[in-house]
Amino acid sequence: MNSPLVADSGRVVEPSVQQARQAYYQRIGGSKLAPLWEVLSALVIKEPKSACQPALWHYDDVRPYIMEAGALITAREAERRVLILENPGMPGQSRITTSLYAGLQLILPGEVAPSHRHAQSALRFVVEGSGAYTAVDGEKTIMEEGDFVITPSWTWHDHGNDSDKPMVWMDGLDIPLIQALDCSFLERYPEEMHPQTRPAGDALARYGNGLLPLDYESPRLSSPVFNYPYRRTREALETMRRSQEWDPIHGLKVQYVNPVTGDYAMPTIATFMQLLPKGFDGDSYQSTDATVFSIVEGEGYSMIGGQRYDWRKRDVFVVPSWVKHSHHAPNGDAVLFSYSDRAVQKKLGLWRESRGNRQ
Repeated sequence: MNSPLVADSGRVVEPSVQQARQAYYQRIGGSKLAPLWEVLSALVIKEPKSACQPALWHYDDVRPYIMEAGALITAREAERRVLILENPGMPGQSRITTSLYAGLQLILPGEVAPSHRHAQSALRFVVEGSGAYTAVDGEKTIMEEGDFVITPSWTWHDHGNDSDKPMVWMDGLDIPLIQALDCSFLERYPEEMHPQTRPAGDALARYGNGLLPLDYESPRLSSPVFNYPYRRTREALETMRRSQEWDPIHGLKVQYVNPVTGDYAMPTIATFMQLLPKGFDGDSYQSTDATVFSIVEGEGYSMIGGQRYDWRKRDVFVVPSWVKHSHHAPNGDAVLFSYSDRAVQKKLGLWRESRGNRQ
């Protein structure tokens, strides 16, 4: 007598029944059908379980590779000379989280990265150097360390370096999200650089001072301010420090916003800056948006899923979705920039967080 089999659900299934089911599955497979009940437990799960893994890139370790790339290929040849920050849980997929991309881009003195536009939204967060520029739809902005710069979807943009030193910034794009939606488009401008149509700083002057032109209607979902200078952000954090507006998890944290709508500065990517004061010992936190962090100032460490990751200025690390983590700055102030897909999750009513309960 054959012994019964036990299915994944814990129910006992007789061998004859199991054989009949397997034969049935094979027959319906020929009609491009499959049984939901065989895969439901893997499709609809109790809580997030991502292929994304915690990871840390020490800038001092990767910088030599970035500079070596500058000797091997020009910005013009590469179109965008970038080293991708590949999540170890998703090798070969060009993503740092399941929905976002990250890379470190190098522009050497005198170089230009040629103009193009694409469906993906992009951010630039300046890691090293000053004086290079990015141009968006005919307006240049000069970039400094700590600046957060937006390239909205389907806008012409090129980059150049008129300074005498290399410039490195972190690129953050929604490439995996756009891939999942099958709506990627790319167009290259016929000339290397798009003609300049507005003076540098025009967007910040028009839209970045709590003012908008009368009857202004935005042509796109992204913020009309496309450079958020670090100087201004740092001043805001210091103002909050004087008011003692501390959060036990985040220290002092601000989010970048679109001044027209009050929403996130980018429609698909949420961006933040936070200050951890000397001695900060953060409580644990988890949220559904996997988050990429770049260290702007100071040093410290983060506990991610029970493991310690020590970081310092210019390092990058990633926290996966729904993994408990906490931030600590025992020796001095630290400032962290971060970005995630929270903007999308909130619009869809999917975002969740859990505060407290140390690891």
